[in-house]
Amino acid sequence: MLKLCGFAASNYYNKVKFALLEKGVPFEEVMAWVGKTDPEASPLGKVPYIITDDGALCESTVILEYIESKYPQHPLLPADPFAACKVRELLRFIELHLELVARNLYPEAFFGGKVSDGAKEKARQQLEKNIAAFGKLAKFSPFIAGDTFTMADCAAAVHLPLVAAATKIIYGSDMLADLPVRDYLKKLGEMPNLQKVNADRKTNTELMMAKVKA
Repeated sequence: MLKLCGFAASNYYNKVKFALLEKGVPFEEVMAWVGKTDPEASPLGKVPYIITDDGALCESTVILEYIESKYPQHPLLPADPFAACKVRELLRFIELHLELVARNLYPEAFFGGKVSDGAKEKARQQLEKNIAAFGKLAKFSPFIAGDTFTMADCAAAVHLPLVAAATKIIYGSDMLADLPVRDYLKKLGEMPNLQKVNADRKTNTELMMAKVKA
């Protein structure tokens, strides 16, 4: 059975977990905290990674592509090549141009650290530009790429709430508020598999914070 390794407080871990649940792929969760990962499976010590019958794979988007190819049931990519690439385009935008930029704010927004004013301003400017561009690509009709649930939604479901929360904490307003993100996430939140992912995330986050404080 496929093993998903990492921890449920990680949004990238949860992206893969959500996809596996939606596709109905049997898998086992294996706890692997940062710094305690398998160096052969994840050379950079990142999560998630998976263990398959053929070997290990790391990098969450690569894992999504593997899952989609290996388990074609309940597809998370359109059959049409162009439509499939539009999904990949959105996924890349969400992760590279939104979440990765907002991640610079996380130390102060979520973990009691401090981010310099210069770093905050740089992130704000980047996010203003990138969110406007994202708004030109995202459909929200009702899913992020159109009328079908895709792997881009697996990413949006776990990344967009963090971008919204971090910007609201740091800048005093949710920088995604001009897009229909709130209604979109509320609708996704009705999906049983996402409810499970979020419940497990909450429990694991509490465990992680207790370990940090210990």
